[in-house]
Amino acid sequence: MTKPAIGYVGTGLMGLPMVKRLIERGYRVKAFDIVKEKTQAAAAAGASAATSPADAAREADFVLLNLPTTNAVETATFGADGVASVLRKPQILIDFSTIKVAKGKLYAERLQKETGCGWIDAPVSGGPPASATGTLTVMAGGSEADIATARVLMQDISGRFTHMGPAGSGLAAKMINQLIVGCGHAVMAEAIVLAESAGIDAKRIPECLSGGHADSNLLQKLYPRMVERDFKPQGYARQLLKDLEMVLEFSGELKAPIPMTGEALGLYRILVHRGHSELDTSAVLKVYEK
Repeated sequence: MTKPAIGYVGTGLMGLPMVKRLIERGYRVKAFDIVKEKTQAAAAAGASAATSPADAAREADFVLLNLPTTNAVETATFGADGVASVLRKPQILIDFSTIKVAKGKLYAERLQKETGCGWIDAPVSGGPPASATGTLTVMAGGSEADIATARVLMQDISGRFTHMGPAGSGLAAKMINQLIVGCGHAVMAEAIVLAESAGIDAKRIPECLSGGHADSNLLQKLYPRMVERDFKPQGYARQLLKDLEMVLEFSGELKAPIPMTGEALGLYRILVHRGHSELDTSAVLKVYEK
């Protein structure tokens, strides 16, 4: 069975591993990134190099976006040489980016009105390793029909794919994901500080607490890298800061109290203010250190 053709926009930390995964699974991928070297990296992995978002999208069955900001998604979609200028039904746009919920809903409505094409907001969790192995957790918003069409593709991308409801629902779920992740990072940092201050072997905490109520994916995978001060980015501190800012804004629109998230947000503001925006999200530990 012939795999669908893919137009891919945004081949950075998360996008490039997914491009490689798709190519390995037999998809024809045409990729573009605003940074020329990133487009070249995708081409070196076996993708065709596109000259613009529109060029990437022109002959694709699915157009995939993996971009760092809400503005980047809007520009890549509706700007000059954006994908909307060439999209035609039955093409489907799938946005893996983490963007503002209200904007995501508006973009879906606009794309449908201007092109007749469906939009699926499909933010992800799991980082570059999961992107490379097709084991991402994907939370999706979109129509039942578009979701049904995209499921075959998602089988090669995700370990878990959940349709949460209409457009914007996946983004709302991602806000909750980032709330938990952001607060969890701060908790891991405080656990390390307390363990080291107590004079016990901080490295053994994941083993010690495994299977108990304190156990978690963060404890088993993030905590060990924090103990080693391994801040090589699997996700940039600036990106988690951006996400937590969006969570706070979203909660404000809903009048939902999230004081713990406000504390985590403050820590990441300090971290980035100190010049550590390009380090891994785990580098929040640096805020606690003398």
